[in-house]
Amino acid sequence: MTKKIKEKNTVNRDISWMYFNKRILDEAANESIPLLERLTFLAIYSNNLDEFFQVRVATLRRMIEIEERVRIAKSDSKSILHTILKLNEKYSKEFESIFYILIDELEKENIHFRNEHNLNAEQIEFVDTFYKEVLMNSLFPILVSRMEDEPELNDKSIYLAVKITDLDGEKKKKRKEFALIEIPTSEFTRFLILPKEDDKTCIMFLDDVIRFCLPRIFASLNYDSYEAYNIKFTRDAEMEFDNSAYQGVLEKVSKGVKSRKSGEPVRFVYDREIPKDLLKFIEKLLRIERKDAHIGGARYHNLKDFMSFPKVGRPDLKFAPQPPIPISSFENAISIISLIRSKDQYLHYPYHSFDNYIQLLREAAISPEVKAIKISIYRLAKNSKVIKALICAAMNGKKVTAVVELLARFDESSNINWAKKMQAAGIKVIFGVDGLKVHSKLTLITARSGNIACISTGNFHEGTATVYTDFTLMTAKKTIVDEVETVFDYIEHPYLNPVFNELIVSPIFMRKRILSLIKKEIENAKKGLPAYIFCKINHIVDEKIIEKLYDASNAGVTIKLLVRGNCSLVTGVPKLSENIQAYGIIDRYLEHSRIMIFANGGDEKYYIGSADWMGRNLDNRIEVYAPVYDADLKHQLKKVIEYGLKDNLKARIVDGSGKNVLQSIPDDKPFISQQELYKSYKRSQQKSIN
Repeated sequence: MTKKIKEKNTVNRDISWMYFNKRILDEAANESIPLLERLTFLAIYSNNLDEFFQVRVATLRRMIEIEERVRIAKSDSKSILHTILKLNEKYSKEFESIFYILIDELEKENIHFRNEHNLNAEQIEFVDTFYKEVLMNSLFPILVSRMEDEPELNDKSIYLAVKITDLDGEKKKKRKEFALIEIPTSEFTRFLILPKEDDKTCIMFLDDVIRFCLPRIFASLNYDSYEAYNIKFTRDAEMEFDNSAYQGVLEKVSKGVKSRKSGEPVRFVYDREIPKDLLKFIEKLLRIERKDAHIGGARYHNLKDFMSFPKVGRPDLKFAPQPPIPISSFENAISIISLIRSKDQYLHYPYHSFDNYIQLLREAAISPEVKAIKISIYRLAKNSKVIKALICAAMNGKKVTAVVELLARFDESSNINWAKKMQAAGIKVIFGVDGLKVHSKLTLITARSGNIACISTGNFHEGTATVYTDFTLMTAKKTIVDEVETVFDYIEHPYLNPVFNELIVSPIFMRKRILSLIKKEIENAKKGLPAYIFCKINHIVDEKIIEKLYDASNAGVTIKLLVRGNCSLVTGVPKLSENIQAYGIIDRYLEHSRIMIFANGGDEKYYIGSADWMGRNLDNRIEVYAPVYDADLKHQLKKVIEYGLKDNLKARIVDGSGKNVLQSIPDDKPFISQQELYKSYKRSQQKSIN
């Protein structure tokens, strides 16, 4: 990409991520959304921001340190970090404002928050009993003013920084101590439901329960004044590996996960009312530096805990239930494997149930004709039925192979535990490829009467399948199934040099194939043939792909994009990107499926897969796009994109400005793509029944 194009007409990936997260915050402010769901969007925003600072901001910090050591005069990294921190400061104020608006709205619905100062007699007794019988033995204060070394703290937790004081009667001097108390949200919900006050539902933050109990917690120290303030810090989540040590990959990753506990702080958030002496002491104790992000905020932090906010018996304040829609062919089939052999099948989560995929694995686990199962695993549910089915298959004498990606960010410990359980059950576990993350989502079932394969856009994870929109293609088409088997062979033997004609596989020619598909549209546009690209994807940041899309736009190719997250494209620039439109949809489900549709001169080409248009996906991971030939699935993929482009209440314009304006379609009635897709599947189900 030319320097001119890069500087003026692309957006840095991390800045574009901030724009994406702001779209989530905008949903929290959206008055048309049920009140308790707005709290959930606040929680998602907060959780996303934590991970962003742990990973991306931490990476920028390391880059800046390197640039300073080698004395690079002008640093893009510094400028990018400065912009991110400015946006974060701006968005944090909006976040706080929305939080208090929602607290007021909850009060209008007779849901009231109580703190340590406004409890009635019955509630005081309730909190006191809760402390004595439940909470007390889970609180372990650290008297940090008596410590010389930095304590080992958990950056996933929040702490109360406590100032304890009293007057010495004889010397008339004020004694003081500082302490830290971890709020034990891993053991308890963050929210304690109190006895009702008249007809009011009353809720108390666990933070305030602890504040109320401070005189009891420190009774043995004989002080008479206590004040506590919320603090939270975020560490660099990069793992350290000892590559010189003779260790297996399992041991290396296990040690790497532990190394996160000692990562450098990159963000420090505190109650802006905290006394200066306490704040200064805590910053020194935790080695918080000026270059770290310091954010003076409100009384409460870590509001990702709103994900588990009590239901309080108010279903009217939540989204109306949308249970998965049954698929008649699956329900009526004696054999799912035979059904797939007769015709390609597909599942679209969460509109369809993930149980349909589990049903396939269960059948494969007990079917006498099935000889082997291979699967690639990136993330798994807490109580994974997928693993239970694989273990069942192994116990039934099937040859089961599981490719487990140990470096799935923040799921490393979970994947290590599952890998050990599978190994104990006799499953062959392969820990990916050195230097390449295995991010493809593949299943191969080898059977005497013909093999079948599943290619998915998302993880084989029954938890995320209820909230992430993903497609799974189930096919017995031999040319595709054989190449899925070749992918597994390549993972196990990466020195091979496989050839793929059907699948688009990274790092083997995926970039080249996608650029070639775009180039074909450019050639067709010049010939006057139909030329367009419709794409639904999570992230577009790769410079070479962007430059080729700009070339296509200039050639007259119509490009319409649904981009959930990072987008470095700048749309609508004359003589550069005026034929490109991009929209980001934030709604009750997380848009996650990757779909590519190319006009191909009138003979459309369809693909679904696991890869975003990022350098890491195209060059440093094993990813797979599969062609789609089934007419029903093609029709549905086109509908998903068309509905997204029609959405005028959840689709925001992604143009590089960060304004996130809702797209407006004149004279059109309100259209929410996820709702309309659900209705469409419902109509299809009714037709199949009738």
